[in-house]
Amino acid sequence: MNPEIASLLNQALDALRNSSLEMAELYLKQALSLEPNNPHTLRLLGVVAAQRADYAKAVELFSAAIQVAPEIAVAYSNLGNVYARLRQFDQALGAFEQAASLDPQDAETWSNAGIVFFELKRFEESVEFYDKALAIEPNYAEALCNKGNALNELKRYEEALTCYEKALSINPAIDWAPGVWMHLKLKVSSWENLESNLQVLLAKIAAGEKVCNPFPLLAMTDDPMFHRQASAIFAHYQYPANPALGIIPKYYKGEKIQIGYFSADFHNHATGYLLAELIELQDKNQFELIGISFGSSQSDEMRARLEKSFDQFIDASAMSDMEIAQLSRKLKIDIAVDLKGFTQNCRTGIFAYRAAPIQVSYLGYPGTMNADYIDYLIADKTLIPQELQQAYSEKIAYLPNSYQANDRKRVISDRVFTKAEIGLPEQGFIFCSFNNNFKILPATFEGWMRILRAVEGSVLWLYEDNPAAANHLRQEAEKHGVNPSKLVFAKGMPLAEHLARHQLADLFLDAFPCNAHTTASDALWAGLPVLTLMGNSFASRVAASLLNAIGLPELITTTAQAYETLAIELASNPEKLLSLKQKLLSNRLTTPLFDTPQFTKDLERAYVQMYERYQADLLPENIVLH
Repeated sequence: MNPEIASLLNQALDALRNSSLEMAELYLKQALSLEPNNPHTLRLLGVVAAQRADYAKAVELFSAAIQVAPEIAVAYSNLGNVYARLRQFDQALGAFEQAASLDPQDAETWSNAGIVFFELKRFEESVEFYDKALAIEPNYAEALCNKGNALNELKRYEEALTCYEKALSINPAIDWAPGVWMHLKLKVSSWENLESNLQVLLAKIAAGEKVCNPFPLLAMTDDPMFHRQASAIFAHYQYPANPALGIIPKYYKGEKIQIGYFSADFHNHATGYLLAELIELQDKNQFELIGISFGSSQSDEMRARLEKSFDQFIDASAMSDMEIAQLSRKLKIDIAVDLKGFTQNCRTGIFAYRAAPIQVSYLGYPGTMNADYIDYLIADKTLIPQELQQAYSEKIAYLPNSYQANDRKRVISDRVFTKAEIGLPEQGFIFCSFNNNFKILPATFEGWMRILRAVEGSVLWLYEDNPAAANHLRQEAEKHGVNPSKLVFAKGMPLAEHLARHQLADLFLDAFPCNAHTTASDALWAGLPVLTLMGNSFASRVAASLLNAIGLPELITTTAQAYETLAIELASNPEKLLSLKQKLLSNRLTTPLFDTPQFTKDLERAYVQMYERYQADLLPENIVLH
């Protein structure tokens, strides 16, 4: 190679390592002027384009490099990565296959192919490809984390933990890994050194380090300012505002307000269960409702119901973030409602491009996204009292009752369960908590054990997500002087039957700091009182929001001591508990929580105010509905 070109390419590589794309491009253009078809120059220009998210240009440049020098394996690997970004997964796998045939010892190619299988939700194959990468390079920390992610999806949590522990021993600073590791430990209820590990994590978040994506943190701390900081870091590094599509020109007032609901969960999923009747009831004369689904296609009864409810339902699962944002603009969606936030299968990049003039976070993520392209967060005054508004970057659209949509058509099976078939004792008080295992922190569990010790003959009925968590919780019970047989574990079952089995329980004990959300409204719908502990974060105030909306504020406590005292009192006072259950029964369809028609009107009023502000060229502002 011409020495001058070689020198320019080396300088470009140094600039890329220092994230100086402008300098890298300058050197590469000089090199290209000396030799227009140099494949190494073309490939590195493709890398620059890819890092700028100009994927069409990157494909063109990598393809040009391959045409000149089809033997360069890394160019195929680069091309595969861009195709993966564009969600053109077949082309990506084809490119990786070509790269691997040219250089079978490149661990990164195998790992990147594993990422594509992960995106395709073919998790077993994903693990196989990560294993191929690790066979070549056993200390490949990123591949270990990726393998851990696939094992997590397969609910092989202990194996996933092992992967993360090895990855962190190789590279303690690997992005986001400490938070995932702690989340996995909580999923299996493994609590050793939890508090000290949490303090280290929080200190790093305060210092702006990339140690924890925002979702796991919701169950670890009640401090909403830490949640805001974690979201700021995550949004900045993972989903920065992307100006590639330019500013949206002003949409002038049309016949209807176009509302797009964006989610991966338009199927049998908590979001689908909550949302279905809202979509059915929205005023189709005033609003055009568009469902944009970017999750895997699932043909279940909720998917069919939702598809029928929207004016338009678009399966966008094969489209890239940019293509979905372009589609949204083409449809002239006025208000884009992100139902995912920073939860599993989110596609925040869509909103980073600006899919609509007004962008709203709702329902899926209980906290701030702290991204400057999310304009509003839908909440209520229980969730975000005025004194806690500084923990949220969005303007708050305050609904008059609870923020949570609900579906009055949720069927409760008429199947009558016996205590024996569920594994519950015939006699004694039955506390239950069907929260996910990761929401159970040691302090909450200690409180539950004190309650069990105080209420003779009582048991605690828990949801069993995985056998490892059940075993650890039994061990923890024993440490607290409680017979492990007092913990009874419920397996998963269809929703209608799950709702029916609530009738065997006496009182639902909520988790803290991440409350039951859909799980709490399920319990209340099934007639089971929910006792909650309300904190400062959005996630720790959800059950309180639901209880206020169903007229049961007496079940909201604000200290662990008051929570435990009330649990013991209700278990020891059958008349008081019966009175609460009767009140719940009479309030169920007469208070706001399950008044879906009124909720729909309130949410529509919020949308109209957002839209009118936009039409009047006013910036988003807090909206308070009465």
